[in-house]
Amino acid sequence: MTSDIGNGNGMREWQDDLRVAISLLTRIPVAHPDGPAPSYLARALRVFPLVGGVIGGAVGVAYLGLLLIDVPPLAAAALALGFSALLTGALHEDGLADVGDGFGGGRDKAKKLEIMRDSRLGTYGALTLMVAFAAKMAALAALPRVAVLPVLVTAYALGRAAIPLLALRLPPARKDGLGHAAGTPTQAVAVTAAVIAVVMTLIMLPIREAVFAVAVAVAAAAAVAALALRQIGGHTGDVFGAAEQTVEIAVLVMCAARFG
Repeated sequence: MTSDIGNGNGMREWQDDLRVAISLLTRIPVAHPDGPAPSYLARALRVFPLVGGVIGGAVGVAYLGLLLIDVPPLAAAALALGFSALLTGALHEDGLADVGDGFGGGRDKAKKLEIMRDSRLGTYGALTLMVAFAAKMAALAALPRVAVLPVLVTAYALGRAAIPLLALRLPPARKDGLGHAAGTPTQAVAVTAAVIAVVMTLIMLPIREAVFAVAVAVAAAAAVAALALRQIGGHTGDVFGAAEQTVEIAVLVMCAARFG
C-alpha cells in the first residue's frame, strides 16, 4: 500500500494527519472517525516530527520545572524521561527493547521476528533499555538550562523524522503488524517530514550545532537501517521504534557534548 498525497495538501488533510499522528505517538485521547490506522496512515507520517517536537517541548518543561524546585539534575532527568514514557506510552522504547531481544537472541530471521513479537522482556532487551535510559538521563542532566528546550524539541523531532525515511527505504520484514499496515510512504511524504525536522532544528539550535545534529541523526538512522536489513531483511514497527530512540539518544548525547 502506498500513500497518495496528490490531494492531501489541504488544511483538512493536514489536520487529519495531525490527529492520526497524535493518536499513534501519544496517549492523548484524540477521536478520529477513520480510526487510528486509516487508509492514509502512510501520509500522516509527514507530521511525525511536528508531534515529536511538541512532545520534546513538554518533556523539557517538566524537567525545567523540577529543577526550579531544586530537584537534583539526574533525578529531574529521570523523572522527566518517565513523564515522556507516560505521555507516549513508551511506544518507541518498547520497539527498542524488542529489537534488542530479537537481534541479540535470534539465530535466523524467523526466530528474530518471533522473539520481537513476544511481549516478554529478555536480557538483551533489558540491557538495551538500561543503556538507552542511562545515556538519555546523563545527557539531559548535562545540558545547561538554556539549551534544554531547544535540544529536546530537536532530538524528538529528528527521531520521529527517521520513521518515514526508513519506511520508504526499507521493505517490510513481515506481512503483518503496524509497520506493514502503515504502508510505504511516498517520497514526498518522507521528504516533507525530513524538511520539517531540519527546519525545526535550524530554528532551535545555532547553525553549527544544527548541522551536527542533522548529521548525527542521519548517521544513527542509517546505522539502524543497515542493521535491520542485515538482521531481518527490512523494517517492522519495532525497527521504527529502535530507529527513533537511536536518533534521539545520538542527538541528545551530541548536544550534551557540544553545550556542556
